[in-house]
Amino acid sequence: MAYQWDSSLETGYELIDNQHKQLIIALNNLLDACRNGKGSEEVKKTMDFLTGYTVKHFSDEEKLQKQYKYPDYFIHKQYHDDFKVTVGKLTEKVIQDGPTEEVIGLVSTSIGGWLLNHIKGDDFRMAVYIKAQRGES
Repeated sequence: MAYQWDSSLETGYELIDNQHKQLIIALNNLLDACRNGKGSEEVKKTMDFLTGYTVKHFSDEEKLQKQYKYPDYFIHKQYHDDFKVTVGKLTEKVIQDGPTEEVIGLVSTSIGGWLLNHIKGDDFRMAVYIKAQRGES
């Protein structure tokens, strides 16, 4: 299943939304590499990009939260930290087992499902708070 970006995922912050789009593209590239048997090295390279980009995105998001003294910063950061651990474990599984059907399913649900839920829940709450702090509607 490919993940699609649509307006229901927009937080209203161009940097954050563009990074979310890139994460979805990277996830789809990873799933495509797994499904099309591009080999463990290509899958690992794609997973490494996804991992690195996730770290950058989380850092930018956390910086924004600190700037506006977001009250749920520590909880939100913990979600990010837990997700980085999950991605690390999945990367190890990809390296160890290769791009099996099981791995593809885990990647799709553990990364894709988490990402969409996080954007629509935690990130939207953060965006509402920051917009209020800025006096935006």
